[in-house]
Parts: sequence; structure tokens; C-alpha cells
Amino acid sequence: MDKKKHQLIVIGAGPGGYVAAIRAAQLGMEVAVVDENKVLGGTCLRVGCIPSKALLESSEKYEEVKDHISVHGINVKDVELDLKGMLKRKDKIVGSLTKGIESLFKKNKITKYYGRAKLTAGKTISVESGGVKTEELEADHIIIATGSKSATIKGVDLDVDCVDTSTETLDYQEVPEHLAVIGGGYIGIELGSVWRRLGAKVTVVEYLDRILPGMDSEVAKEAHKLLEKQGISFELRSRVMGVKNEGKKVIIERRNGDPVEADRVLVAVGRAPNTANLGLVDAGIRCDERGWIVVDEDYKTSVEGVYAIGDVIPGPMLAHKAEEEGVACVEKIVTGYGHVNYKAIPAVVYTHPEIATVGKTEDELKDEAIEYRKGKFPFMANGRAKAIEYAEGFVKVLAHAKTDRVLGVHIIGPHAGDLIAECAAAMEFGASSEDIARTCHAHPTLSEAVKEAAMAAEDRAIHM
Repeated sequence: MDKKKHQLIVIGAGPGGYVAAIRAAQLGMEVAVVDENKVLGGTCLRVGCIPSKALLESSEKYEEVKDHISVHGINVKDVELDLKGMLKRKDKIVGSLTKGIESLFKKNKITKYYGRAKLTAGKTISVESGGVKTEELEADHIIIATGSKSATIKGVDLDVDCVDTSTETLDYQEVPEHLAVIGGGYIGIELGSVWRRLGAKVTVVEYLDRILPGMDSEVAKEAHKLLEKQGISFELRSRVMGVKNEGKKVIIERRNGDPVEADRVLVAVGRAPNTANLGLVDAGIRCDERGWIVVDEDYKTSVEGVYAIGDVIPGPMLAHKAEEEGVACVEKIVTGYGHVNYKAIPAVVYTHPEIATVGKTEDELKDEAIEYRKGKFPFMANGRAKAIEYAEGFVKVLAHAKTDRVLGVHIIGPHAGDLIAECAAAMEFGASSEDIARTCHAHPTLSEAVKEAAMAAEDRAIHM
């Protein structure tokens, strides 16, 4: 079998991989991408970010029309759930976006190979499909961007009937009577919210004494309160010992509590790097004890000419973080320059209300003994939030006590995921809380809450 040569081969067509490939093509490189899925877009687009947000949006609209629209003077009777139609819409959105990536590959003359890539000697890759080698490739540069997969915990077998990962939970053909979620992170909270809105009883079983670990604890506490008010039950400080079928039910056994009985169980305890069967050991590529590929500041692995980005390297497992690394990695290869500011990477939880964060949490500032000032402003005092009947939550701005530079912003409230962009941009340019406070924000808008929180950092909020 003759080897096919490319300047750059990217392994993985998720957000990090396909963005890296397109940017490399823009910079004049001859690029190929290998992916084991015939549909491009990786976990995020196919069975992650995009379909989950489609269902979150649809389920929120369903609940609003069914239970809350009358406050606007609109009376609707006999609202029915069309789950098949909702899932069809979700699949249509995914299909449209995956086709969009296909067209971008054609536009940028990127070669696509279907199959499982395996690194062999030097910078050579074998591609297998169905256990049969279909291609042998080599390149001047290789970027590993194979993303992540659902993690599990000891005692929980994902092969047990009705024990699911996020992938299966996105495609339930009927609403479960009781959905138990193992894990109180953003995946579990989001998907739990979807099925709670559609009629399921939802119980979240979390090992820690709080939900949303890693997020600002004041925000997480508020989220807990609001989600519980919506009907989600939380079993905190619960160590899961095992999951088993008992008749038509699934039983979650806990060390420090009664068993939790459910119709289906979603295992949402995080993600693990997808690095198995890539031939990393044989190729001489070093991984750490958690399975992440070890890279330097230029995304170089322990093998010359081989790089890694996204969920396979340490750091937050976020699609946009992978995209930024893909661009930076390629630009470093071609131009010698590339940069990602890891202090200004936002994160969003798409619940109701949304939760968004960027920079240091208040907990981190306390632990690191950094002196700071805090400005906080409630959406209840924001005119636009009241007008759209969405006034829960607040904006919190954390600024350095001496320099006033913004160190972190945390939002729980309407459209928090969009509002955080202003804050990330401010941090990227080293803005102070006064810079945000003195920037004119249109009235009436939700963004005024960000301005007021920045003003509150100096005890001069107007509307509070």
C-alpha cells in the first residue's frame, strides 16, 4: 500500500480538529483530516453541545407555553408534547451544521479520510475501518485532536440496561418516569433540566456537598436553590457504590444513604481523554497518569512534529478552548506565533437560568490570598429582565483591590452565556472594573446589569 503524503494531518474532526485544519489551509498548508465518524463535527456537534442545546431550547419553550405564558396575557389550552417532532428538529440542526463543515472542507481543499487513525513509526499514520487497514499516510506535521469520551466510576457499568451516557440521553424515545443523574456537573444538570421540563422526575446524585464543582460557590449555591425550586431533587454527599437492574427499575446503591430507584440512569461524572488505540505508546508519545497527552507551551508532544490540542491535553474540556488551541497550534507551526489566554476562557451552563463564568472564582481568590473587591447586581433590579419575565440571578464582578483589573466575572441569569462575552473581551484587554462601568450600555438591556455590577465594585451602583 503506497503512502499518501500531506503537509499536515489532523486526527479528529471535532471543534479543535476541523478548526485547526481550516486555519492551516488558510495559511497555505496542504491538509488532511482523519476521523472515525463519517459525519464531521466530533462529539460536540454530533452528540454533545449542539443537540443538547437544541433540546434545552425546545424543552424550555414547551414548559413556558404550558406553565408560564399566561403571565403575558396569553392563554393557551391543551398543550401537547410532540417528542418525536422535538427530536426531529434536533437532528435537523445537527445535520445542517455537519453538512456545513463538509462544505468548508471542500472550500478549503481539505482531504478527508474515514477510519480510526493509529500512529506508527515516525510521522506515519495507518487508517483502519472495520479492522481493515484502508490507508497509510505520512505528514510533516500531525495534530492529535481526538477529543474526549464519557467517563464512568468504579462500580458503574455502562453496559447495564437503562444506564446511559449523555449520548443515549439525547435520544430517549419517551419521557422516563424517573431519571436519576449521577453527577452534578454541567452535563448532568443540563440534561436533567431537559427531561424534568418534559415531565420526568429528576434526581441528581452527587458525591460532593455541592453541585457544579469548580464554579464560583456563591453562583453554584444560587443555581442549586433555583433548580430545586423548579423540581430537581439533589442527593449530595452521596458516594455511588454500584448500579444494577432490578425488574424494570435501575437501582443506584449508595454508601451513605438509601438506594435510589429510577427508570433510567444518566452517568454524567465528566469526560475522559479519547486516546485509546491511537498507538501513542508505540509512537513514543508521553501521557500523564490521567491519560492526557503531555505537551509544552507550543502544543508539542514528546515526538518531534506531533502536536496535541483540545480535550486530549490538560485544561478545561470545552469546545471553544479546543478551537482556540487549534488556531494557535497551527499559527505556531506556520508563523512561529500563536497565543491562547487561559485566564479569559469563558464557560457556560445552559440551564434556566443560564450560568456563565470567566476568570478567577471568589473561592480561588480567597485561597490564593489575592486582595479583591466585589460588585454584585441582581437582575431583579434590571428593567429588561423584568420586561421579559426573567429576573432571577445576578452578575458578580471581581476586581483587584489595588489595580482594579477585572479578575473574574460570574453570572447566573437570563442570557448569561451571551453577556459573558463582554466580560471575556474586557479581561483579554486587561480592563478594570471602572472601564466596564464607564462604558455606555444601551437601555433597556440585560447588559446594564454587567455595568451596574462593575459600578458596585466601587460602591456606586445606581439602581441598587
